Amino acid sequence: MKLDARHKLFAELEDVIDYKFSSYDRLDRALTHSSARDPKAGNYERLEFLGDRVLGLCIAELLFGRFSDAAEGELSVRLNNLVSAEACASIAEDMQLHKYIITGADVKNIKSNTMLSVRADVIESLIAAIYLDGGLEAARRFILKFWTSRALAKASIRRDAKTELQEWSHAEFKVPPSYKVVSRDGPDHAPVFK
Repeated sequence: MKLDARHKLFAELEDVIDYKFSSYDRLDRALTHSSARDPKAGNYERLEFLGDRVLGLCIAELLFGRFSDAAEGELSVRLNNLVSAEACASIAEDMQLHKYIITGADVKNIKSNTMLSVRADVIESLIAAIYLDGGLEAARRFILKFWTSRALAKASIRRDAKTELQEWSHAEFKVPPSYKVVSRDGPDHAPVFK
């Protein structure tokens, strides 16, 4: 894609996220999948690492302020739901973020369910790009814009399966469950255990 067309897309995304970058360099990296470039040129993976931490901090702060009577356990469950891959990918969908992600030819359909983790990763890398460009307050504004309504929704709080199992085991037997890894599949950043 030509530079002018790419910058036009960046400007369109800036309108969606309500943030203007001082330079498009970080934004370009934040939106670039590893399949699209020579590994030395960079992609979103390092930014995703930082964005995940910024997102967690801002969501924890939001929940701490809005749910002043909630116990730590409830806050943790709410936080985990809001920073999950599913929540991040859903927000990416709401923003139509797939239109801006740069991928190589081998990554065909960025909107497919199998690409959910890519969309989640890119939203976190976008958070990091905003944070590095404009600071914590800019990142916080972006996060609050897209996560607050989800945080305040009256929907039931979904616990992850491991937490449910541990709580059940403790209630029934007064001890945590014992785990044995039978197999491990998937990439290092998203392993699946049996």
